[in-house]
Amino acid sequence: MPSASCDTLLDDIEDIVSQEDSKPQDRHFVRKDVVPKVRRRNTQKYLQEEENRPPSDSTIPGIQKIWIRTWGCSHNNSDGEYMAGQLAAYGYKITENASDADLWLLNSCTVKNPAEDHFRNSIKKAQEENKKIVVAGCVPQAQPRQDYLKGLSIIGVQQIDRVVEVVEETIKGHSVRLLGQKKDNGRRLGGARLDLPKIRKNPLIEIISINTGCLNACTYCKTKHARGNLASYPIDELVDRAKQSFQEGVCEIWLTSEDTGAYGRDIGTNLPTLLWKLVEVIPEGAMLRLGMTNPPYILEHLEEMAKILNHPRVYAFLHIPVQSASDSVLMEMKREYCVADFKRVVDFLKEKVPGITIATDIICGFPGETDQDFQETVKLVEEYKFPSLFINQFYPRPGTPAAKMEQVPAQVKKQRTKDLSRVFHSYSPYDHKIGERQQVLVTEESFDSKFYVAHNQFYEQVLVPKNPAFMGKMVEVDIYESGKHFMKGQPVSDAKVYTPSISKPLAKGEVSGLIKDFRNGLGNQLSSGSHTSAASQCDSASSRMVLPMPRLHQDCALRMSVGLALLALLFAFFVKVYN
Repeated sequence: MPSASCDTLLDDIEDIVSQEDSKPQDRHFVRKDVVPKVRRRNTQKYLQEEENRPPSDSTIPGIQKIWIRTWGCSHNNSDGEYMAGQLAAYGYKITENASDADLWLLNSCTVKNPAEDHFRNSIKKAQEENKKIVVAGCVPQAQPRQDYLKGLSIIGVQQIDRVVEVVEETIKGHSVRLLGQKKDNGRRLGGARLDLPKIRKNPLIEIISINTGCLNACTYCKTKHARGNLASYPIDELVDRAKQSFQEGVCEIWLTSEDTGAYGRDIGTNLPTLLWKLVEVIPEGAMLRLGMTNPPYILEHLEEMAKILNHPRVYAFLHIPVQSASDSVLMEMKREYCVADFKRVVDFLKEKVPGITIATDIICGFPGETDQDFQETVKLVEEYKFPSLFINQFYPRPGTPAAKMEQVPAQVKKQRTKDLSRVFHSYSPYDHKIGERQQVLVTEESFDSKFYVAHNQFYEQVLVPKNPAFMGKMVEVDIYESGKHFMKGQPVSDAKVYTPSISKPLAKGEVSGLIKDFRNGLGNQLSSGSHTSAASQCDSASSRMVLPMPRLHQDCALRMSVGLALLALLFAFFVKVYN
């Protein structure tokens, strides 16, 4: 492979070598009449030196440190966890110290300008610190030819299973871009396999992407350019992933996608069918959280969704973005529903699922939004008093239809965002729950490290004392205090602490998806300081496992084998001439 940097847009790494380039066999026949000059040397020493000398552009997997930064949604976070897992399983060290890393893997989000600005600034900083860079996520997938991405290696959102290859080539100095779509007999797939190695950011929480893309064409959305149209994973693959997660000590599963409500419409099934299958494999005390769904597709399944959201192992929580309470604005957004549709969904679920938490999103200052339009949105928030509300100032994303529309003045957008935030903070959603006794599942530590974070049946945040015995457990608490975004609970003294996990959770940073014997073998290798790749085989009396080498490394192995064979022939020729 050439050592010079290559910045061509490629479907595959192998495309770095063009069809016009001469092949090894061509070069061999051109030089068939060349007779090498015989030189006297210690042939045994010569062969030993050649055997120990690595190829000029080789790297040893496992000696480089990689820092991974992810922006954006839970789908993107899941992708980041998969990439970290594959790299660690292959032998690389994942570090939390950016300055200590040899390579930065930057996994981007294209939803809003600030997220892309952070991504761009991180690239600049990496270049200033002379780090190797690989970029991933929705930004480079949607716009790979942006100036600030020139010369950088890119992993497309459906190519995360090739991350090891891209990282190795980048470390060698090559620029590689994999942006293709995964297909099966012409049908677009949901993405990379779900059973790949993974490092969960939180060992107690598994994020499962049930589909990628969506069926909408919202005029403000850049994510559609990256994730594309709807492509769903088969139900059996999703159920198998959930089973594996529980076997690794997970006690909470998040289902995520660009629109969970549209799941299955491309493969002849639907979201309720998937959820009922998943509920069958959730251990008692473990919980399932459903991700964001747009109103149009959930309308078809309201009765069934209400039954599922009442299930004791499913959080009574649903994220339904409304974006605006003005039908004229929704029409300009091409949201494919009206405010009455949104209200119908919310009203029905609040009636059939008592206490349900409805989270929603609102965009302030969309092009063409009038003061009257905005006031309609304010009235909606005042009426429903959403306990979880994501307020976003509109940012025109390049290449979207909304970016070409007449924009609302920046000052007006800022003021509307402030006004709506003021309305949101005018009510306290949890004050009436003080004095309640609740069952909560403890899964993480608070940002200030003063409490553990738990969630009750309605996925409302409850802070509990930092007792290590509570982590990953279902605990009964009495609510004694509330804030805007949380409650505080005191564990009941005589209450039983219930362990929902069917297995001990993996340690933080441990690779998911590897069989026990192989994981132990890998741990022994790393603890002994060996740089042997995790792609190396691990033998035991009961099992033998070999991680499949990526295609690029198979090719490298083949070239090395051919090279050694040629070297042996050359040695035989030297010996013959010398004698």
